[in-house]
Amino acid sequence: MDFSYSDDTESLRAHVRSFIREQIIPYERDARQTPHGPTDALRQELVAKARAAGLLTPHASVDMGGMGLTHVQKAVVFEEAGYSCLGPTALNIHAPDEGNIHLMEAVASTAHKQRWLRPQVQGHIRSCFAMTEPAPGAGADPSMLRTTAVKDGDDYVIHGTKWFITGAEGASYAIIMARMEDGTATMFLSDMDAPGIRIERQMHAMDSCFAGGHCVVTFDGLRVPSANVLGEVGKGFRYAQVRLAPARLTHCMRWLGQARRAHDCAVAYAMERQAFGKPLLEHEGVGFKLADNDMDLHTAQLHILHTAWLLDRGDSCNFESSRAKVICSEASWRVVDRCVQVLGGRGVTDESVVMRIFQDMRAFQIYDGPSEVHRWSMARKIGQAHTRAQQVSA
Repeated sequence: MDFSYSDDTESLRAHVRSFIREQIIPYERDARQTPHGPTDALRQELVAKARAAGLLTPHASVDMGGMGLTHVQKAVVFEEAGYSCLGPTALNIHAPDEGNIHLMEAVASTAHKQRWLRPQVQGHIRSCFAMTEPAPGAGADPSMLRTTAVKDGDDYVIHGTKWFITGAEGASYAIIMARMEDGTATMFLSDMDAPGIRIERQMHAMDSCFAGGHCVVTFDGLRVPSANVLGEVGKGFRYAQVRLAPARLTHCMRWLGQARRAHDCAVAYAMERQAFGKPLLEHEGVGFKLADNDMDLHTAQLHILHTAWLLDRGDSCNFESSRAKVICSEASWRVVDRCVQVLGGRGVTDESVVMRIFQDMRAFQIYDGPSEVHRWSMARKIGQAHTRAQQVSA
């Protein structure tokens, strides 16, 4: 693996870095940020800036209006965008839209792409992904899916309740996962203003960086034409893996940018703040924390780049993306937690952006699969690999 970037990639990184610092970070104290994410007016203003800079939806294909970046190039761009909590929103690479765009490109029909994907790539609309359900429904275990879809003539009729559906408020369309009568799962596409969809409420969450926040959504007799099945009937769980493996990694990329931002704030503070006759940085208790930060940041970046490199080679990376998700989420959290400690009173108030990063970051160990589920999945695969190796040697 060659760790050097091409001249084009280095130039792109510099462009994104200056764009985020000069045009996006100044918005971080904009009053149009709410506990449920930036308002749509703020989102559109940020998107317009990215569009003018030629940076809108860089991960989408060239045919759809994106830049067609490789996974390694995405690692560079997404990390730089993540340096600001508003960067992913501006570039249209925030969750869940980033993963939905990837899924729609891979699975959707031409008609679906024209109706929903193209305007989404252009930044005009948002989407949501409706899979998670309240107990006893699907959460970390998708096999517990309780939302149902029953065939009725040329339509499917969907009933069920979803919750923690990111971006549902203000989304134009939803990708809905539902269980079929034979026990398989299917993904359906529906406009969010269709009869039978009701947003019950927005949930109050620790994070405030996702446009539309997180919602409880009810599907009460929602009729979806057969033509709006996403992909093929019965392949919902398979398509979920198409979406989730790359999405796990792009989460890592964006949050690494946030962790690096927190670290930079802590280093600057430790160099200027005096205590007991010298800068904080010269006290081992602080200096060691910053050294540990550097090791965690570098380790996370190496796992991202390695997994991105494998994805670019065409590997499925289910194991590697789980490994990267656990390592990066926990390493980034350790970095931000240390930064709060270094900053002291400034770190637990909005005098520093680090407090917000801390609040937003904690859920990263839960999103797209809790660390425990990924460890469990990895353990099973490790056991299976061991069994295969023994069979070959025998």
